[in-house]
Amino acid sequence: MKQPKTFMIKLNNIHKYYGGKKVSDDERIHVLKGINLTIEEGEMAAIMGASGSGKSTLLNILGILDHATEGQYLLDNQIIDNLTEKRAAYFRNRFIGFCFQSFNLLPFKNAVENVALPLYYQGISRKERNKRAEKFLEMVGLSDRSTHMPNQLSGGQKQRVAIARALVTDPRVILADEPTGALDSSTTNEIMDVFKDIHSSGKTIVIVTHEQEIADNCQRLIYIKDGNIDLENSKMNTPIITNMNTNINKLG
Repeated sequence: MKQPKTFMIKLNNIHKYYGGKKVSDDERIHVLKGINLTIEEGEMAAIMGASGSGKSTLLNILGILDHATEGQYLLDNQIIDNLTEKRAAYFRNRFIGFCFQSFNLLPFKNAVENVALPLYYQGISRKERNKRAEKFLEMVGLSDRSTHMPNQLSGGQKQRVAIARALVTDPRVILADEPTGALDSSTTNEIMDVFKDIHSSGKTIVIVTHEQEIADNCQRLIYIKDGNIDLENSKMNTPIITNMNTNINKLG
């Protein structure tokens, strides 16, 4: 008998306004207009939409980098609302791994130090941080680049360091904002192989992208238009069949 799927992310009637309470309704900017969305545990979903559609705002709310003005956000059945910064940081550090188009690597730290950084905020010793970071660099095929500084790495290598950093805390969800936007097409395909390997291990992955090819590699497309989900363009794709033995060491 098939086990019922459980949700990892659930948004109920999410609204986001920009502009303080003293600003009139006419002057407030209504960015998200009643988003209802469920992302199941272990799902790999792409979010697409035109510039200004609200997709980045939605990703920031999912990542607890911003908060909704109205509505309810559930992350692994826990209500994410009115959190103190300390509590928000706890959820981000324990539940969520981030990947960005610009990599966001610290230029004065080498690869292993960049990967280990999130563990510092968990109070883990330097020796253990570096041990775990080395493990994840090896996983993404960069064990021979652990002491390299970011300016000594190619774009694909920088993104692999960023992916290792996102994974080092063993998060439940990976959020990626245009993770291939700064890469050439060959490296883009190889980075997507890495994401598919991660997904096949059971991680929930949400990718914001403007590239249809990236969305086609995901199980599901969520299309945002004018602050809401465009049901006509959002669709379920054929589930990806991933190969756990994908050679992620070939990335350049």
